[in-house]
Amino acid sequence: MDGKKLEYKGVEALKELEKLTTKADEVQEDILKKILAQNGETDYLNKYIVGSKNVSQFKRCVPVITYKDIRPYIVRIANGEDSSLITGHPITEMLCSSGTSAGEPKLMPSIAQDLDRRTFLYNLIMPIINQYVSGLGDGKAMFLNFVKAEMSTPCGIPARTVLTSYYKSRHFKCRARDLYNDFTSPDQAILCYDSNQSMYCQLLAGLINRHKVLRLGAVFASALLRAISFLERNWHNLCDDIRTGNLSASINDPGCRSAMSIMLSSPDPNLADEIEEICRCPSWKGIVCHLWPNAKYIEAVVTGSMSQYIPALKYYSDENLPLVCTMYASSECYFGVNLKPLCDPSEVSFTLLPNMGFFEFIPLEDNRTSFMDLDEDEEVPQSQLVDLVHVKVGCYYELVVTTFSGLYRYRIGDVLQVTGFHNQTPQFRFICRRNVLLSIDNDKTNEEDLHKSITVAKKLLDPYNALLVEYTSYADTSSVPGHYVIYWEIIHSTSVIDNAISIDAKVLQECCIAMEEELDYIYRRCRTNDKSIGPLEIRVVKQGTFDSLMDLFITQGASINQYKTPRCIKTKAALKLLNNNVSECYFSPRDPEWIA
Repeated sequence: MDGKKLEYKGVEALKELEKLTTKADEVQEDILKKILAQNGETDYLNKYIVGSKNVSQFKRCVPVITYKDIRPYIVRIANGEDSSLITGHPITEMLCSSGTSAGEPKLMPSIAQDLDRRTFLYNLIMPIINQYVSGLGDGKAMFLNFVKAEMSTPCGIPARTVLTSYYKSRHFKCRARDLYNDFTSPDQAILCYDSNQSMYCQLLAGLINRHKVLRLGAVFASALLRAISFLERNWHNLCDDIRTGNLSASINDPGCRSAMSIMLSSPDPNLADEIEEICRCPSWKGIVCHLWPNAKYIEAVVTGSMSQYIPALKYYSDENLPLVCTMYASSECYFGVNLKPLCDPSEVSFTLLPNMGFFEFIPLEDNRTSFMDLDEDEEVPQSQLVDLVHVKVGCYYELVVTTFSGLYRYRIGDVLQVTGFHNQTPQFRFICRRNVLLSIDNDKTNEEDLHKSITVAKKLLDPYNALLVEYTSYADTSSVPGHYVIYWEIIHSTSVIDNAISIDAKVLQECCIAMEEELDYIYRRCRTNDKSIGPLEIRVVKQGTFDSLMDLFITQGASINQYKTPRCIKTKAALKLLNNNVSECYFSPRDPEWIA
């Protein structure tokens, strides 16, 4: 499954997908054999299987690891030692994780062939969607994609995000043009390192082509909402550019100026008037559909923590415009695709592609409270792992991956639930990240439980025309007992001040207790019986605070394309930014219910 064998498109891609998923067990064993044939003589594997290419010996002897176990090898390679420490092929780049889900950024090794595998997955997306949505070749796609300036390791290996890697590769820049990859954004705008100039030019291109746009989106739902916020601040200037046919002087990137000057070849006052009339409306409800009336769906990651953006996306678009989540991927490995792209976001499942890497799974108890007990430092016996085709429907697992680029039985940190099978290949629902936790005492609150409690609490805002647009959390142990602090950014869902109803303090207090009532048994016991946790606190922050938080993380190395708001704040700088923007504080007025 290398090189030319991965260059499938259209109907041929779907046929290959069927072939792979029908023989998933054979494909998986073949992948592991190829990995061992390529990497069997590496220093890392020689520690455990001494040059053996035997699959059974690999499964019996090679341990399950986390990043701290492989990091010393990666650091040595970054400092100039040979790639043969972990892989038989040269490491061509290090991929930086976003650094917002698990603390500091991690460097993931990548070899040239990895781009072939990623491209194979990308090439499946449109053939799958074309089965459900017709006519997409008759217009353009408005996808907001961004790169981040790359760094390099001490020995000169490029270090960049996985999406920057793809957009700068020949696979993207030299792609064959066809009806289904006709994007509104010129490559020069996507490849601009200045995220504000890139956003401006990509939105301008999307507005110029507003009647041709049949699908739009961004990698993450949060990025699309950030684009809407940017548009709200800059539509006057964008309209001026279209009206005069001259690009704003604030855009000084040469590539952007060149590409956009061609696009703005002549003044178009009629188009500018159309856009201005729409943007001048006091309410921006449905703005996406008003500006791009022919859009058939929005594409973005809306699973996991991104699901909290669904109400905002629906508000700015339309209840009937599908939100499509196409793929499941990470910096470590690309995993799978959604074969039912028009399904409700709550029902999204991903079919893992057995040719992407070798997949194994750590079984978890069939109740979600067990996820709180996951410890990445706890040793996992090799015999406990389950192969891809042997997982069971309804059960929960933690994903473990072995790759060609030098990760062996590496814990990705994602908790998945098996929802079914496509042919012989399992399909998974993403549940949460293992290591996003709040903890004061014996309590351990994971990402999904936090999100679930906020989903219940924020409904109390509905009668006040208010919308929770973003949140994060912090375990405050500066006082005894410590307590959970939840930062909320709230906006009124109408721009008409007369229709905005003031939110009484008691309502926000009830939001606090509503959250606590939804948290787990251990938390409520600590709060009510043990008194080892203080009342939950909601700190309402000023509008735009979470945009500033994103800017902070970007300056510290995060990618705008991969950025996800951290659901638990760990850094002093981020905490200081949030606390400096707090406008109001509210506490739970009573203990949550708890029965021994």
